[in-house]
Amino acid sequence: MKYNVNFRQSYLFFLFVLAFFSLLSCTQSTKPDVSTIHLDVKIARFDQDLYAGKSKDITETDEFLKKKYGWFYNDFTNRMVGNGEYSSREILTTLYKDQAYTDLSRESDSVFKDITPINNDLTQAFKYIKYYYPKAQIPQFISFISGFAVQTPIGDNYMGIGLDMFLGKDSKFYKAIVQSVPGYLSRRFTPEYIVPRVAETYAREELFKERDEDRTLLAKMIHNGKILYFMDQVLADEVPDSVKIGYTKSQIEWCKEFEADIWAYYLENNLLFETDYQKIQVFLSEGPFTPGLGEKNESAPKLGVWIGWQIVKKYMKNNQEVSLQQLMMETDAQKILNASKYKPKK
Repeated sequence: MKYNVNFRQSYLFFLFVLAFFSLLSCTQSTKPDVSTIHLDVKIARFDQDLYAGKSKDITETDEFLKKKYGWFYNDFTNRMVGNGEYSSREILTTLYKDQAYTDLSRESDSVFKDITPINNDLTQAFKYIKYYYPKAQIPQFISFISGFAVQTPIGDNYMGIGLDMFLGKDSKFYKAIVQSVPGYLSRRFTPEYIVPRVAETYAREELFKERDEDRTLLAKMIHNGKILYFMDQVLADEVPDSVKIGYTKSQIEWCKEFEADIWAYYLENNLLFETDYQKIQVFLSEGPFTPGLGEKNESAPKLGVWIGWQIVKKYMKNNQEVSLQQLMMETDAQKILNASKYKPKK
């Protein structure tokens, strides 16, 4: 009898193992193998070097930062925390006397004491970017604190990561700056957003700049949709869509539920080929919701971006012979829309 019980338990375990591996095969990533691409991203900690200089001679610190960080240090002192009217040493002196800078530095260092996981995720994302675009120049990544002035700036062979804008949505600092940075933005100031925002900024600024001639709502929808689809391909599968686009989970669900209604609204109001930026920017810009759509301000913001993403995903699903590079090179938004056969159902 005891033998039979053990056998049954073993049998159930065997079924569990089969089910587990079956599940793995269903969810296995379709991303390419990038293990042979040699890349090791390590974020340079300007934020720590700057704060460490507080206890040293100003001239010595100034010269050290100039030598180590070059153009970034110049941009930091002249464009991020200064405006060129004061010397870099005067900027350092002012910063070091500011208690708010000290408090912010300590908070940032407590949140980002170990950034190894971020280095690893950036390395993997940019390996995928190098896979698709071998000639892409990978910048030096530099972390800094600017007093909420800028989040992910790109300069001469560098890309900055403003750690003070990724401290966590409940940070006490964000409650103090709500007048200039509303809650619908600061709720995204969390560590999980660092890699997606870096990838998006790099894609928009370095690889796929928007063309001046793309003035219709449809063209802008498709451009933004292509950027998000590119992010799908280079970010880890575990990164949720809500983080890629900057939505809450409820906003994602709202979009899915009312997708057909959103699309019908664009068609009924002849918006796809509208070029008046004042009329179309409401469907592309950040905000707490999209005015004119949904009840009780429950709609998601920038619905044109989200619909563009769905169109591009449908296009790639229905045209599997099209490569990622071919998609990103395609400038005919109407062609993508037609070939996508996009028609969401209620």
